[in-house]
Amino acid sequence: MDTSGRKDYFKNYIKHLHEILMGLDLHEVEKVVDCFLLARKNKRTIFFIGNGGSAATASHFAQDIGEVGRKAKVTGFKSLSLTDNTSLITAAANDHGYDKIFTVQLEELFSPGDVLVAISASGNSPNVVSAVEFAKKAGGITIGFIGFSGGKLKSLCEHVIHVKTQIGEYGPVEDVHLIMDHLIQSYLISLLSDK
Repeated sequence: MDTSGRKDYFKNYIKHLHEILMGLDLHEVEKVVDCFLLARKNKRTIFFIGNGGSAATASHFAQDIGEVGRKAKVTGFKSLSLTDNTSLITAAANDHGYDKIFTVQLEELFSPGDVLVAISASGNSPNVVSAVEFAKKAGGITIGFIGFSGGKLKSLCEHVIHVKTQIGEYGPVEDVHLIMDHLIQSYLISLLSDK
């Protein structure tokens, strides 16, 4: 097996990821942090949604945000991933269509002032777009973690962390979304631990 180009490939991937990270709008990250802090102050719930790799990030993000209070030894955040209840998701998909798997859940759980974090590399996933539209009508705050050119979520969400890449670069987009999870969680722990 010829492995002569392996290290170059690895270095180029890491370099590309670094360039993407350095191109992020950190002001938008600050806005997301402020939304999370406001939700905590007002005892509102932060919901997370996504498909495929973004579903895994939604689950991971919700868990990490839910751990902030315990780690900082303060009142925590109410967070919930809508990607985790397999029975409910498959029932909703069967009865209402896959485009409604998140909206059906939000209809029962979402209240004005709650936050919906929509994670989608393309920004065009129909079930994610539908959920964001519902949350906006229900008086919620919407946050998009998007990639590529941004898709529908770019203009639909109130706040957007846009990982700008070529269309189809799922890996780097999903990498950066997960890094944003850890960045935001670690910042919140640091901030609230000082209180």
